[in-house]
Amino acid sequence: MSTATMENIKQTNSEQFGGDAGQLGKPPDASEQPNGVQAGEIRSADLAHIRNIAIIAHVDHGKTTLVDGFLRQTGVFRDNQEVVECVMDSNALERERGITILAKNTAVTYKDFLINIVDTPGHADFGGEVERILGMVDSALLVVDAGEGPMPQTRFVLRKALERGLRPIVVINKIDRPNIDPHIAVDQVFDLFVELGADEKQLDFPYLFASGVKGIAQRTVEEEGTDLRPLLDLMVEHTPSPTGDPNLPLQMQISILDYSDYIGRIGIGRIYNGRLSDSQQVVLVKEDGSPIRGKISKLFTFHGLKRIEAQSASAGQIVAIAGFDNFNVGDTVAEADNATALPRIKVDEPTMKMAFLVNDSPFAGQEGKFVTSRQLRSRLFHELETNVSLRVQETDNTDTFIVSGRGELHLGILIETMRREGYEFQVSRPEVIVKVVDGAEHEPFERLLIDVPDDYTGAVMNELGPRKAELQNMHVDRSQAFLEFVIPTRGLIGFRSEFLRLTKGNGVMNHAFLEYRPWCGDIQRTRNGVLVAWEEGVATGYALQGAEDRGVFFITPGTRVYGGMIVGENSRPQDLDLNVCKAKKMSNIRSSTSDVMVTLQAPIELSLERCMEYIQTDELVEVTPQSIRMRKRTLSRK
Repeated sequence: MSTATMENIKQTNSEQFGGDAGQLGKPPDASEQPNGVQAGEIRSADLAHIRNIAIIAHVDHGKTTLVDGFLRQTGVFRDNQEVVECVMDSNALERERGITILAKNTAVTYKDFLINIVDTPGHADFGGEVERILGMVDSALLVVDAGEGPMPQTRFVLRKALERGLRPIVVINKIDRPNIDPHIAVDQVFDLFVELGADEKQLDFPYLFASGVKGIAQRTVEEEGTDLRPLLDLMVEHTPSPTGDPNLPLQMQISILDYSDYIGRIGIGRIYNGRLSDSQQVVLVKEDGSPIRGKISKLFTFHGLKRIEAQSASAGQIVAIAGFDNFNVGDTVAEADNATALPRIKVDEPTMKMAFLVNDSPFAGQEGKFVTSRQLRSRLFHELETNVSLRVQETDNTDTFIVSGRGELHLGILIETMRREGYEFQVSRPEVIVKVVDGAEHEPFERLLIDVPDDYTGAVMNELGPRKAELQNMHVDRSQAFLEFVIPTRGLIGFRSEFLRLTKGNGVMNHAFLEYRPWCGDIQRTRNGVLVAWEEGVATGYALQGAEDRGVFFITPGTRVYGGMIVGENSRPQDLDLNVCKAKKMSNIRSSTSDVMVTLQAPIELSLERCMEYIQTDELVEVTPQSIRMRKRTLSRK
């Protein structure tokens, strides 16, 4: 960033917060850094004004809203500028679901400091994003809901941060919620730190209270906050400046990938050592150690949500570079004459897999732009370049690919993304990935937390029993029950929809991967049989009304169906073929349309994730840009 740009930003901050932009003074010396400096690490004076910090939290605990507050109060946006909420959630799916899926970075300036902030996903299914981001930063901002306290995903992300030796800053968010005691959340966070094996320095974590919606932070619950300045001060004081030596040979690791129609693929990462300049000749070291020579065509630093072209950058900075078409996560950018690679980023292995197949239904090719096996294969392998937690395996059948991910949500987001891009394909029921350890089969287990009205506790526990869930803890507070289970991942497949039905939508469940354990035996699925369309055509109200006593439908009159398509759930265990296209015949007394209005029961609407949970091994989900259908693998009629 140029000197003139920095001066303009400092002036903006001074006007925004009032007072001298440099009132904090110089940052602590290396010997005073809270994290301490390990042997061989160097904190250069060139890096003293830089702070690299990740913001991590459970889904919907308010971390993206908090970033909005940073951007507004540090002068990134004009006072009269109209900005959408959760501006960091730029992906359409992120806005619809209210969760962060892709890691994104921004930078704000506060007083004399440049603070690089990385917004990380809050769901364990996107742990690959979290793990590679934590390697770019020197501290983490752990955001916890004052009412809910630490949740399963908090545990997952926090464990990763503690394993890297980071000392998180804890923010108890949403203190404006009624009938809560934020101090209980602080105690719960401390207990979680102890449980995860935090050391003494990590246990001595600083914390404060905030409301991201109101844009305030305060050191005690009693005081009245006015802005986020206390939190920004704490971030500057507690986060150490980056380690690295600008005088050593260049070493930069790619952690995030982006793409521009104008300059091609963009690699974003942190410079660990050395200096980097525009048009510099460098070497890209790939996973197999092979060096690829090239030139940096563009170099960017960050301010707010914008990339700013820069002539040079040094160790400790987070930058974006262009110039290579084959950037990949974990690659090292090094000196042309001294190509020393950094350790690769280690990511947890997938725990769930499913088959992606070319669509061969009677309606194939009618709604999608990309329908062939070549196009499907190209898209799946392209996803591997940015999705480090994903695995794609080809099979003997050229129309089938086995895709492995971290969970149902991870795979569901990929399917939904491809669907919106115009791809048409089919997917099978998710299955867990089994490992063989010491000759015995092991399967993934998860920690399941349930918050439910006490009246429904018995029904929920009765449902989880056959799914091999083990109750670890139970706490009842007034009319609410909090249950903690350890359950095999297999037992969670299809449980969410059943849980919502049992609790009439009043329950909340969260889960995260725990570990691999020995296979716990067969789990019986109790789903009823399905209603299957007998022939191709258009469903009629007359036919659906006549078959309502058979079960419940997933379709409405006017829906196009084909033989073998699943149109409803039977009230009995076996499958049943139906003619849902039958129309009433005209007689010599009345026409076929002279009936009174047909009144039908409301159909069950199934989302993509619910369809994935619902189907059995002999069934598939057909995914197109316009429709989501369930079908039998073997069609009764075409």
